[in-house]
Amino acid sequence: MTADQAGPRDTAPGPARTDPAPVVIIGAGPVGVTAALLLARHGIRTVVLERHQDVYPLPRAVATDDEVRRILQAAGVGEGFAAIARPAKGLRLLDARHRVMAEFRRSEHGHHGYPQTSMFDQPELERLLRDALARNPQCELRSGVEVSGVTPDSAGPVHVTYRDDVGEHQLSAEAVLGCDGAGSLTRDAIGAAWEDLRFEERWTVVDVRTKADVRCWEGVDRVCDPHRPATFMRVGEDRYRWEFRLQDGQQPVRELIAPWLPPSYDGDFEVVRETQYTFRARVADRWRSGRVFLLGDAAHLTPPFIGQGLCSGLRDAHNLTWKLARVLGQGGDERLLDTYESERKPHARHAIRLAVAMGWAMTGGQDSAAALRRGILAAACRIPGLTQLAGRDLSPPLTAGPLVRRRSKGVVGTHTHCPQPWVVGLDGRRTRLDGLLGDTFTVLTAAEPWTSLRALAQGLGVPAIPVTDLRDDGTLAAWLRAARADAVLLRPDRVVMDVVPAGRHDFTATAAWASLLHTARSPHPSPPRPADRVS
Repeated sequence: MTADQAGPRDTAPGPARTDPAPVVIIGAGPVGVTAALLLARHGIRTVVLERHQDVYPLPRAVATDDEVRRILQAAGVGEGFAAIARPAKGLRLLDARHRVMAEFRRSEHGHHGYPQTSMFDQPELERLLRDALARNPQCELRSGVEVSGVTPDSAGPVHVTYRDDVGEHQLSAEAVLGCDGAGSLTRDAIGAAWEDLRFEERWTVVDVRTKADVRCWEGVDRVCDPHRPATFMRVGEDRYRWEFRLQDGQQPVRELIAPWLPPSYDGDFEVVRETQYTFRARVADRWRSGRVFLLGDAAHLTPPFIGQGLCSGLRDAHNLTWKLARVLGQGGDERLLDTYESERKPHARHAIRLAVAMGWAMTGGQDSAAALRRGILAAACRIPGLTQLAGRDLSPPLTAGPLVRRRSKGVVGTHTHCPQPWVVGLDGRRTRLDGLLGDTFTVLTAAEPWTSLRALAQGLGVPAIPVTDLRDDGTLAAWLRAARADAVLLRPDRVVMDVVPAGRHDFTATAAWASLLHTARSPHPSPPRPADRVS
C-alpha cells in the first residue's frame, strides 16, 4: 500500500482503526509535507490530510534561496533536490526595450552552504517530498479527503473532521498545522482575518518547453515596462517561465514571448501550462489558537517579485516544528509555542513589503507616480555599490526575543544563522555541518569547552564541540572571531540563540530561554489513540 492509498477505507460503519498520530497536518503541499518530515526527525508522528489525490499540477514557485535549501536538507531531501535544481545568477532589471538597467548577482556559495538562488519546478519538488513521506514510518498521507471542521480546544485535544469516499471521520490530535492555502479552513476555524497590505494585480503565468535558443542569462529577468511588465526565467534544461500582467485584449502566448525567441522561430514549442493568478499581499492577524497553527499561504500571501512566497512557508515549518516537538516530547513549556508567531510574523511581513515595493518599482505600477518611480529606480541603480548591497540575502534577521540573541555591536555579526561549511566527521567522511550536528541544540566553541560550559551543555543534553574538531575550511572559526564570541548556542534550526562574548565564561541570556526549554512537569504524554468515528 502506498502513502497515497493509506487511510480509512472501511466498507461498513463503525470504528475504522486506531489513530496513530498526535499531530494532524491539513494540506500536503511543500509546506505541509516538509513540516511532517521535520516532525518525524524529532520522533513525532503525523497524519497529513490532502484534498487532491496527486501533486497539484498548476505552476507555482520556481525559485528558492540557500536558507530554504538548508531546510530541505534538514527534512532529508537535500540530495534529491540538488538533482532537480539549477543555480541562478541573480536578477536583472530590463527597460521596455529589454536593455539592462541593473544586475543583482547571487553567489553560488551562500551562507547556508548552497547557491543563493536555485531554480526548480514545484511539481518535481512535491513528488520528491511525497516520496520521502511515503518512506517514513512516522508519517501517513490520507489523500482524496475533504476537511470539514477544525475545533480548537485549549484544555484538550484538537478535533478534525473530514470526509472520504466511505463517510465522515473525526481525528483527535495534540496539535493541528493548517497548511491549507489562501482559502484556509483552518484560518477560519481560529477566527483569524486578513490584514490587507494593499497590493493586488492579475497576472498570467506561462510555462513553456522548447529546444529553441531562448535568449536568457541563467537568472531572472524583470521587464520594467508600464504597458507590459513581465518576468522571465529559465527553470530547467528546456523549461521556461514567463509572467505577464494581464491587460484587456491579451495577446496569444506565442506573440507575448516572441521577443525572447529566435526571429521567425517555427520549431518545437509546447505550452505546458497557462494560468491566471491574482497576486496579493496579506498577513493573517493571528497565527495560532491553542494548539492550532497557520503556516504558509494560510498565514501570509506575497507577490512573487522577490521569490519568497514558498520560502516563507518553509521557514514557518522549520521554525515551528522543533518547538512543537520540544513541547510534545521533551518537557518544553507551552509558552515556547508563542515564539512561533512572534518570530515569524514580522519576518514574513518584511518579505511581503519588500516584494510589494519591488513590484511597484520594477513593474512600474498603475498610478500617476509610476514614471517617477522608474526614474528614481534608474538613477539609484547607478549608485556605486548599491546593486551589490541589494544582492545580499533577502531574509532579514529574526526579531529579538527569548530565543533570538539580541544583537549588539560586534556580536553575532550580520547573520542570525550559523554558516554551514563542509566538515569532516569522526569516521573521516566529508559532510555538511548540519548532517553532522543532527536535529538538536548544539554548542560551538572557539576553543576546548571549559567546565561550566560543559555542565550547561550536559544539562541541555547537547554536544559542546570545538570548531577545530570539525576540520572545516576555517569558516566557523572566522565566523566566531568576527562575532567576538567564544561560544554560541545554536537552536535546532541553526539560529543563534545565545552567545558567550569573547573573554566571558557564561551565556548572556540563559534566564530568557531556560524556562521555555524545560519545565518542572514531565513531557505531556500522547493521549490514547482514539478510533476514527464514522457517522
